[in-house]
Amino acid sequence: MKELAGRLAALDPDAGAALQVITYFDRLVEDRATLEALVRGAAVLSGRPARLVDEEHGVRIRVTPDGVRADGAGPAEAGWMSAPLVPGGPAAVWLEVAGPPDGVRAMVLERTAAAARVALDRTRGRAPAGGQDADPAAVEVLLDAAAPERARHRAAGRLGLRDTSLARAVARAGGAGGPAASVEAVPAHGPGPHPLPDGGPRAGVGPAVAVSELPASWAAARTALRFTGEGTERDPGPRTVYAEELGGLALLAGAVGPGTAPISDVRALERAFAAAPWAGITLHTVAFAPSLRAAATQLNLHHSTLQDRLSQAEPWLGWPVHDPYGRLRLQLALVVWRLHR
Repeated sequence: MKELAGRLAALDPDAGAALQVITYFDRLVEDRATLEALVRGAAVLSGRPARLVDEEHGVRIRVTPDGVRADGAGPAEAGWMSAPLVPGGPAAVWLEVAGPPDGVRAMVLERTAAAARVALDRTRGRAPAGGQDADPAAVEVLLDAAAPERARHRAAGRLGLRDTSLARAVARAGGAGGPAASVEAVPAHGPGPHPLPDGGPRAGVGPAVAVSELPASWAAARTALRFTGEGTERDPGPRTVYAEELGGLALLAGAVGPGTAPISDVRALERAFAAAPWAGITLHTVAFAPSLRAAATQLNLHHSTLQDRLSQAEPWLGWPVHDPYGRLRLQLALVVWRLHR
């Protein structure tokens, strides 16, 4: 599709741009993107602030062209470009620019509205539930601290959470649309973490809180998601991380990101990972296992083989990992490496 879009752009720039818009929103639909991600795509692609308004369900999302969520603006103007979510219905996607939709912006509006309908129709009309298949519009409202209290109360009712004492937000790794959100009621046996089903995407789990405090749980869940890994040799780490188990490590998330310059220990880790395919999973297991013998068992290696690997890896790192301080340094380096990613 990218090759076709490139060829078409050489012949007809407008047609090529329109095809790229179609491809972009098809990818968002495939990745089960949130409504906010869809509106963000409309704003970035059109170069104008975009908004999705569905008063019936209490959804009001506005994003500026630089991708920043900016709700709270005045009502949409009648002359702005728009596309209804349902023909003749009040819910619509808007671009804050006057005139009838034309060219690429018309395609942006059309594909945003179509993708939003897919997101809403995917689950709307099913029995209320707070899990991964819940009404995405209701979940977005419930997790949005800026949404009116009445709208959030209605959203909790639609998700079957109005009478739930505690609930938690879950952020699951997604594609171009960012983390997928869900809300789960906490079982009566207590608010402590309990395992998510196996086989799903990486997930960060927020703390159990009152339903009214779920936006804070959602923020913590997104932070926890950044500490997850695929659990492979190239990306070692836990696939599910619970925010309440991070403790002081959560502070690192505010200081380290993809754009932060890596410290020397992270660069040393990357050198080790590049030097041998086994280095990543071996160093991660050694860092977090209770002992070297336990690490060897987890890796299905003989103890002497693990010792040989560490003898090779320590010069790549530049510090020993056999002593407690060295293991702590390795643990922090692995966590910071993951936050960079």
